Amino acid sequence: MSLNIMIVDDSMLIAKKLSAMLTELGHNIVHICGTGKKALENYEKYLPDLITMDITMPEMDGIEATKNIKTSHPEALIVIITSHGQEQMVIDAINAGAKGYILKPFKKEKLEETINMIMTKYGKSSC
Repeated sequence: MSLNIMIVDDSMLIAKKLSAMLTELGHNIVHICGTGKKALENYEKYLPDLITMDITMPEMDGIEATKNIKTSHPEALIVIITSHGQEQMVIDAINAGAKGYILKPFKKEKLEETINMIMTKYGKSSC
């Protein structure tokens, strides 16, 4: 299943790595944002099937962006990409509506496994 994915991360290095891995897995990158505020502004324009969301970013963090996107679009599927040692932030992000998380440094297999789990559990059926 090919998904349209928006990447939200203030690190261009991480965004490029995610983009390359997701493309290898057969997905389309519809947009890359460097802040939660930009993700919120661009969600309706791109209507991605899935968002990968960093937590720590300038202007608006990933938890606040997740809350705001989920308020206006409860169907939005968001996976948090975070560093070790941010367990409370991960809990806050899940409470805000994120459907899963991936710890940095991440591997392509873990990315694929997490996306498949989220799409199986929460995704729209493909019929």
